[in-house]
Amino acid sequence: MITDDIWKNFLQLISNETNPVSYATWFANIKLLSSNNEKIVIEVPEEIHMQILGNNYYDLIEKTFNTLTGKIYDIEFVLKGKIPPAVPDNVIEEVVDLQEFDQKFSPNLDSRMTFDNFVVGDTNRFAKTAALAVAEAPGKIYNPLFIYGRSGLGKTHLMHAIGNYIVENSNLKVLYAPSEEFRDDFTGIANTKDYENSFDYANNFKNKYRNVDVLMIDDIQLLVGADKTQTEFFNTFNDLQRRNKQIIISSDRSPDDLKVLQERLRSRFTMGLPVDIFPPDFELRCLILKDKLKNFSFADKVTEEAIEYIASNCDGDVRALEGTLNRLAAMVAMNVPGKITLEVAIDYLKDYVNKNPYINNQISSVQKAVADYYKITVDILKSKKRSANIAYPRQIAMYLCRVLTDESFPRIGLEFGNRDHTTVIYACDKIEHDLKENSQLKEILNEIKEKL
Repeated sequence: MITDDIWKNFLQLISNETNPVSYATWFANIKLLSSNNEKIVIEVPEEIHMQILGNNYYDLIEKTFNTLTGKIYDIEFVLKGKIPPAVPDNVIEEVVDLQEFDQKFSPNLDSRMTFDNFVVGDTNRFAKTAALAVAEAPGKIYNPLFIYGRSGLGKTHLMHAIGNYIVENSNLKVLYAPSEEFRDDFTGIANTKDYENSFDYANNFKNKYRNVDVLMIDDIQLLVGADKTQTEFFNTFNDLQRRNKQIIISSDRSPDDLKVLQERLRSRFTMGLPVDIFPPDFELRCLILKDKLKNFSFADKVTEEAIEYIASNCDGDVRALEGTLNRLAAMVAMNVPGKITLEVAIDYLKDYVNKNPYINNQISSVQKAVADYYKITVDILKSKKRSANIAYPRQIAMYLCRVLTDESFPRIGLEFGNRDHTTVIYACDKIEHDLKENSQLKEILNEIKEKL
């Protein structure tokens, strides 16, 4: 509990750490509303105080209370005049029937994804080893575990494997959720018009994401632009970590490259173990193909030379390999060959392997396709011109280079007039955001992909 003396000392320390103008503007008129063993609720006079204190001063406030009490609290800012009803300590346990809630709880795990069927090679061995270590001792090692790498390399598979292992070998409660689900669940609180129902919804939300032993959030980069959701995830993260609960996060980029997320989030992502997964090398691609072939009736007909041919021409990700096998299966169904030799594989896949954008890992090919669509030259696309009719196609090209190739942000930036990798990250985030609201853009991207 935060006493009046602690609050006064808090304000004094804050005044020492900020300049007089900032203190008078943001702290002089705030009030301690309530507190318990986990949370401090602070009343603020205006909406802008919630934004500034939450985004710019949260770390300082948290640190100052920690200095005074030796504890880390969740900090909640409440606008004056919109104060929720007072709730006692352990509000989650008292407001919601946890036994009833547990009966409805689902870990959202795919039982097909396990460590046993995760194919291991040099490019993903460390990630698999770290994941298994966490699965064997959740909350005791590598917390949080942050798995990153481009799409299609096995991040989601590893997360489900961890969850399935823990569920099978313990009584711990595990929850896997894509970041979009976390965001939608959180925004659902605001969309609930009736206040009493909204209050119950908020407690159900906290039960779902905080009343667990292992929380796994997939594709955290998709919280870009959702500042309030990021703040809620930050509070959830702190609450779980304080209680030694395991947190596992995945992203298509490293914590250092997630510049669009709040700094306080990114700093916490590096507290445990960030581990990357690289695109599979030739040897691993062969192993993956052999493993995937087990699901096809013609597996015993495929020769080693045919497998090596496919592996040599599919240097992207696992989804590229799966797509190529599906293409091969379709051709086999039509032609029913006795044996799938190297010559047969070349004949059946000759059009596909030359046109599959996941196989043609050529930045120049993407640049040419985008330039042709917008009727400009590649040189103009790579130039320093910033007019809207050039800048937006350039951002689209950068985005497609990222999702259709295994090239890094720095390499893509280099091929676009030696631009900084942060420019490429911004372009990718912008196009991802626009895709959610612009159906025409999706059609444009599909048309450009067809050109490839």
